[in-house]
Amino acid sequence: MRLFTIGFTKKKAREFFGLLSDSGATTLIDTRLRNRSQLAGFAKRDDLEFFLGEICDIQYRQEVLLAPTEQALRDYQHGTLSWEQYAAEYVRTLAGRRIEEVLSPADLNGAVLLCSEASPDRCHRRLAAEYLASAWGDTEIVHLL
Repeated sequence: MRLFTIGFTKKKAREFFGLLSDSGATTLIDTRLRNRSQLAGFAKRDDLEFFLGEICDIQYRQEVLLAPTEQALRDYQHGTLSWEQYAAEYVRTLAGRRIEEVLSPADLNGAVLLCSEASPDRCHRRLAAEYLASAWGDTEIVHLL
């Protein structure tokens, strides 16, 4: 199984959609808690769904089970939680939601997990991909940079 991740911040639309097209991904899974923000530019939910279909022939799907909780995200953004604390809280949230049982490898094979962070280093999309890979085994994670 292959699972991709991508962030849109610090990418121009041409680069972002080029990476997606070249990857061979079939579905983009939006893992953001807030996906309608004007700050998202070309990656606002409705625009993104349109562009994915028109430019990349990729399906769009939002998966709220992969989004962080509002409280954890706010605490991290305001510096109340360190990255390490936020990451641990997010993984506990995924475990509590039992996403490895609710979602299946067949649903996500060839999919790309999306969030806003430019790099996967400090991003929940990486944590979600690693969590699922650990639960399911035999999963290659590819970060589209």
